[in-house]
Amino acid sequence: MRIVVGSDHAGYALKTHLLDALRERGHEITDVGSYNPDPVDFPDIGLAVCAEIQEGRCERGIIFCGSGVGAAIACNKVPGIRASVCHDVYSAHQCVEHDDVQVMALGAQIVGYIVALELIDLFLNARFSTDEDIRRRVAKLEQIDGSAKNNI
Repeated sequence: MRIVVGSDHAGYALKTHLLDALRERGHEITDVGSYNPDPVDFPDIGLAVCAEIQEGRCERGIIFCGSGVGAAIACNKVPGIRASVCHDVYSAHQCVEHDDVQVMALGAQIVGYIVALELIDLFLNARFSTDEDIRRRVAKLEQIDGSAKNNI
């Protein structure tokens, strides 16, 4: 899968620690920064992650910050993007299956390497449901943010 990853300074160490494992799993990685532990604003990284998805260069994104919360909020401000903090195994796959989430936000101050890797595997292996009720609800989310292609 083509994946975009990004982090602010608080998420930098966890992101860089995970990159080799993601490549070993066969994923093509686009890293949009940060490229060192110097302070950087997570909204800027969030926009860069979302742009890769919106422009079709990447299928999913993973963004790292201290808690994951700020990064998810930033990504959710971008029309057509759905992001979720995923710190437990159920949310990691359910957010894709039921909400068609494209961006996983992880808090480097919340989860460690092993847990993060398991959550990422679940997120990347999950597929959006074909259930009509679930798809109708996601279409309503797209109407709310103005990214809907069709009316409900």
